[in-house]
Amino acid sequence: MTSRVPAVDGVLTSDQVARTAASIEAMQEPSGAIPWTYGEKTDVWNHVEGAMALLVGGRVEAAERAYAWCARTQRADGSWPMEVVAGEVRDASGETNMSAYLAVGIWHHWLLRRDLVFTARMWPVVRRALDFVVGLQLDWGGIAWSQEWDADEPAKVNEEALLAGSSSIYQALRAGVALADLMDDPQPDWELAGGRLGHALRHHRDAFLDKSEFSMDWYYPVLGGAVRGAAAVELIERGWDTFVVPGLGIRCVSTNDWVTGAETCELVMSLDAIGDHERALEQFAAMQHLRAEDGRYWTGYVWPDQVNWPHEHTSYTAAAVVLAADELSRTTPGSGIMRGDTLAPHFEEIALECGCTRLPV
Repeated sequence: MTSRVPAVDGVLTSDQVARTAASIEAMQEPSGAIPWTYGEKTDVWNHVEGAMALLVGGRVEAAERAYAWCARTQRADGSWPMEVVAGEVRDASGETNMSAYLAVGIWHHWLLRRDLVFTARMWPVVRRALDFVVGLQLDWGGIAWSQEWDADEPAKVNEEALLAGSSSIYQALRAGVALADLMDDPQPDWELAGGRLGHALRHHRDAFLDKSEFSMDWYYPVLGGAVRGAAAVELIERGWDTFVVPGLGIRCVSTNDWVTGAETCELVMSLDAIGDHERALEQFAAMQHLRAEDGRYWTGYVWPDQVNWPHEHTSYTAAAVVLAADELSRTTPGSGIMRGDTLAPHFEEIALECGCTRLPV
């Protein structure tokens, strides 16, 4: 199954989006790994996002080489090293959000390709990854953000939860349950964990580590799907003036005069998910000043100095552009992946251990 390459009227043509996907493949290493940029680190979250964008851009073989890398490098506990540079592990810690995101990528591949053989081959990898993640859920519902490694085995669990990471995990659990249904291999523990996590993201955001200076903590509860409706609209409005720089995109960090393309595109998809298509399109157009002539994207821009910084083009920025273009244009069968249109239903909030007396919403 193939799909047209997305275009966003008045912003990017299909050819331009295809060139951006090609720029991701150009960074891909012979192993299949997709590093942040040439010669730099690979982490499995951004790697999977790159694979998703490759598939949207019509580069099926490159995308499947990326997923083969995931299967080949997964550890016995279901995790991946946090940082790998040219095949060498630089940080062996297992990060839950990174490990969970493979479920989103494989469900996205199913939506675009309908390849049951490929999906069945990757299913045990997804299952191990989400079992690792769910095993690190904290009593109040958040997911511990990482587990360190000593020598060649898991060690200390860092028992704090990141709001952005746990929000992304919520989406991954919904994708994982959708895959479980497809594979006829129910995973009730994931559904239970998803309900507790969703409750925490909706009602206990103050229990997560305070990273409120980062824009990701602002919009990710919406992007990951746990917060919707009026609560999502209110959350977006609350941070708008803090992070949005008119005509340029959004700040990565509230205290820095630096806009970044990947975060802007994630906000675009968050806005689209709550029906704010006009502002989503406006922000997508605003970040195009980061585009290079060959379709690559600069990471960010420091506007007082009028300089792109850091001086690099990144695969994850390019991937975010491709995925946002698909979400805005509704081009491929996977274009609802961030809206949650094709994921498993939201989880029931049961077996809560947070002591909350609030009725589930």
